[in-house]
Amino acid sequence: MPLILAIESSCDETSVAILSEKKILSNIVLSQIEIHQRYGGVVPEIAARHHLKNLPPIYKEAVKQADIDVSKIDAVAVTTGPGLMGALLVGISFAKGLAVSLRKPLIGVNHLLGHVYAAHLSYADLTPPYLALLVSGGHTELLIFEGPLQPKLLGRTLDDAAGEAFDKVARLLNIGYPGGPAIEKISKDGDPHRYSFPKAMLEKDNFNFSFSGLKTSVLYLLQKQKNLSVCDVAASFQEAVVDVLVEKAANALQTTGLRKLVVSGGVASNTRLREKLSQKTEEMGIELYIPPRSLCTDNAAMIARAAFEMFNAGVSSPLSVTADPALSF
Repeated sequence: MPLILAIESSCDETSVAILSEKKILSNIVLSQIEIHQRYGGVVPEIAARHHLKNLPPIYKEAVKQADIDVSKIDAVAVTTGPGLMGALLVGISFAKGLAVSLRKPLIGVNHLLGHVYAAHLSYADLTPPYLALLVSGGHTELLIFEGPLQPKLLGRTLDDAAGEAFDKVARLLNIGYPGGPAIEKISKDGDPHRYSFPKAMLEKDNFNFSFSGLKTSVLYLLQKQKNLSVCDVAASFQEAVVDVLVEKAANALQTTGLRKLVVSGGVASNTRLREKLSQKTEEMGIELYIPPRSLCTDNAAMIARAAFEMFNAGVSSPLSVTADPALSF
């Protein structure tokens, strides 16, 4: 079984992980959230600078925790996109240096594929075919996996991603960044049915998403009415997003006939989404696979797990590989 060292630096988490026999030997993640909070979002240049500073010590700590001879690894994996150009380039450059010095193959990994394979880290029995719902800050997609490394796009957001909508509405409510955890926290004290926000594109034969109108509806409500309960607005907004995600996934499962649902990405950490997906899949007799929260957000272990499949399939990357901020399936 291959021993994979992986690097993730697509946004504001710097991470290095080592995977052996599909098991995590180490997975060091250093978040930059506190640094970017003052700006209300990720500043690309600052993110890249901190990746450059943090990667060497994180790499050393990952090797130390894994307690391995680094010369024994079989491949160096790295996120090549999508993400922030500068941040990606820092990780890719570091990975290339390691691959050359250790004389090991380099494997460039699609960050989105990594998110899906995070579920495989937690569920050893998970095998295709399955439907994957990927919900993160930059992406909301429904994917059919007919086999390993065989994603087929079924639908995607036509505007804002779910996580992006959370961030924008949190900014409107002035409750901080990142928006997902901030909205989830105050929603616990709110009425999710107090306000009726639009739920777009719920036709059964439409698997695309749209959250821009929902965000605009929150803006108009805040402009028209004063002294609103921020908790009620947040809870109602969260409920609308969750309902769309759950219903879209359910419709896709019914249409495709698939009996397994994998949910991944940062928004998969949301408690309300987990609750409603669990309820819906139980009603439908569907097997639900959601990674623990620590593996839903960006981390190198998920990149290593995807690289594990690529290595076994004989897939590697040339040293000329570079960042692709808009990489997709």
